[in-house]
Amino acid sequence: MKPYTFDKSEALMERARKVVPGGIYGHQNPIVLTKGAFPSFFERGEGSHVWDVDGNEYIDYMCSYGPIVLGHRHPKVEEAVRRQSQLGNCFNAPTPLWVELAEYLVSITPCADWAVFAKNGSDVCTWATEVARHATGRKKIAMCAGAYHGAHAWCTPAPAGVMPEDRANIVYFRFNDLQSLRNLVDENHGEIAGVIVSPFRHDAGFDSELPVEGFLPGVRDLCDRNGIVLILDDVRAGFRLHMGGSGELFGVRPDLTTYCKAIANGYPLSACLGRDSLRKAAQEVFFTGSYFTSAVPMAAALACLKELQAGNGIERMRVIGEKLREGMLAQARAAGFEVTYSGPPSMPYMTFKDDHGRHDRIKVFAGECARNGVYLAPRHNWFISAAHSEEDIRRTLEVTEQAFAAVRKQFA
Repeated sequence: MKPYTFDKSEALMERARKVVPGGIYGHQNPIVLTKGAFPSFFERGEGSHVWDVDGNEYIDYMCSYGPIVLGHRHPKVEEAVRRQSQLGNCFNAPTPLWVELAEYLVSITPCADWAVFAKNGSDVCTWATEVARHATGRKKIAMCAGAYHGAHAWCTPAPAGVMPEDRANIVYFRFNDLQSLRNLVDENHGEIAGVIVSPFRHDAGFDSELPVEGFLPGVRDLCDRNGIVLILDDVRAGFRLHMGGSGELFGVRPDLTTYCKAIANGYPLSACLGRDSLRKAAQEVFFTGSYFTSAVPMAAALACLKELQAGNGIERMRVIGEKLREGMLAQARAAGFEVTYSGPPSMPYMTFKDDHGRHDRIKVFAGECARNGVYLAPRHNWFISAAHSEEDIRRTLEVTEQAFAAVRKQFA
């Protein structure tokens, strides 16, 4: 196999640094990956594969950090996009797709009576906290320490530009520790407007953690007894675990649910769904954007979600994900490594126990995979799409076996 080179990617990055701060910013900055093993720029995608600007091909286990759920350029989604693009995208008011998509989302979501739309997960998570505050007349929002809910000042993981005042009314508890939330509610009696929590813990760089039995239902009960709005941040996991929202899998129905990522198979769209009891507050909290009503992403979302449902895509991702997990765990044992393979099968993540949080071995592992055509990140959970095939898994396991050997050689 010809070694991967990144001449075009590196040249583009050199140009980018001159006109874009840092060249590439945010979670797609290659600084968080294995140095010298990953490209900075991509050219195209098809199904479960992507190609960088140098022509290197990869089996894609990041799925654009979550949005690609059916596979790149899925024909039914692209056809819906083409049809709507011929009519237009951004108008003075919404198209009928605004209503159709809201109706569809409400119809498949047991706890929802209405929907609003935006562009980013951070948008809808922040707006949901504002709705909770307006509905309750309270100031404080409770969130899990270390959780990621977006890039706004109240929740961004990067402190630059953030003032203490931005987080003055944010209080913290521990995921899977119901008592820590009980204590927080007691300490802030009558002051907490909302609790925002993800369906499972997927903090970047840490092992994923599924909710223990009773945790999420316990959060629901605690919110009910104290007049607190429960917000489920389903931005990352939404439509990968359950069509009705990830809470349906784990036995909890929130007051507000936020979606983004997989909702439109890569087209820019986010949504917040809510209960009728919060309709008035939702109507009164100002929320707008020139592109919030854009029709093309809504056409993509309807096609994506209907195909995901009709094709039993969530079950397919689970089955394929289990095959990957079983194969990699067997390889780790054979190579003499203790690893933690965490998260749902469709959103896995692996760490080496001997790394002790430093990510040294997983960086070598991910880099070796990338150099041989398997793209997965060392410090972020991975994603399976409905386009991944058994042949992809077979080829991936060939590469991961080499990657375990490379780690063994370097850390012998």
